Amino acid sequence: MNSRLCASVSYWRVALWLASGVIAMAMPAAAQRAPTPDPIDLPPDVLALACAPTLTFEEPPTPLRITGSQHASIHKNFAPGELITVNGGTDNGIEVGQMYYIRRAVRREKRAIGRDNPAVIQTSGWLRIYATDRTMSLATITYPCDAVHLDDYLEPFALPTITPVSADRAPAQRGNYGRIMVGNDNRRSFGKGDHFVVDRGSDHGVTRGAQFVVYRDNLTPGNFLYELGEAVAIDVSPESSTLQVTLSRDGFRVGDYVALRKSPR
Repeated sequence: MNSRLCASVSYWRVALWLASGVIAMAMPAAAQRAPTPDPIDLPPDVLALACAPTLTFEEPPTPLRITGSQHASIHKNFAPGELITVNGGTDNGIEVGQMYYIRRAVRREKRAIGRDNPAVIQTSGWLRIYATDRTMSLATITYPCDAVHLDDYLEPFALPTITPVSADRAPAQRGNYGRIMVGNDNRRSFGKGDHFVVDRGSDHGVTRGAQFVVYRDNLTPGNFLYELGEAVAIDVSPESSTLQVTLSRDGFRVGDYVALRKSPR
C-alpha cells in the first residue's frame, strides 16, 4: 500500500471516529431503544377516522419528513418500538412531546400529481417527539395505521371529531350520481367499515354526516341500478369526500355510483 493511500485510509478512519463521537454526544444514551408506547385509549371510530384517506390534486408540502431510524441496519419501513429521525428540530419550532400525523401521497399513476392523476393522502399513523436538537429530532411511533415509510411527511396532530349520523332517511338524489374513486393504497374494493373517496364534495352540497346510497350498473337493458348498500361522509373537501361504509349487501368497487340522500326543499 503506497503512502498516499495509507494517508487517505487513516484520514477517513479519523473522520468516522469523530463523527460517531459527535452523534453519541448529540443523542441520549438510550437512543438505540425507544420507550414503550403508551396504550391508545381512543374509541375505534375515532381511530378509524384518523386513519381514513383523503384526495389531493396537488403535491402536498412536505417540509418535515422521516429520514431514517436509530437502527443497526438501514431499512425503509418502521413500526412502534423504533426511534425514527425527523429532519427538523428546535429551529423549526419542534419540541419534545409534540405529536404529528405521518402521511404520504399515493399517486394513481407514477407521474406528477394533477387533475388527471390525483393522489390519495394516506395516513401511516402518528408519532411523538422524543428528543430534539436544533436541526433534527428523534420520535416514537404512537399509533400505526399502516407501515411507516422512509420519506413519509408530517403534519400537526389533532384528534378528529365524530359527526353524528342523522336518523333522517331522505330519498337519494337520482340523476346526480357521483362515483367511487379510490381507497388507501389505491384499493379498489370495500366492505362494511371501510373508507373510500368519491368525486363529490362541498361544491356539490355534501356535508359531514351526509348519507349516501351506493349503486352498481349491471349494464342490463331496461333494468334499475342495483342497490349495494349505504355510506356516510366523514371528511369533506370542495371536490371530494371520504365516505365510510355503513351497510353492505355486496362489495363496493371503484366506479360504483353514489347518490346523496337529501331532503327536497
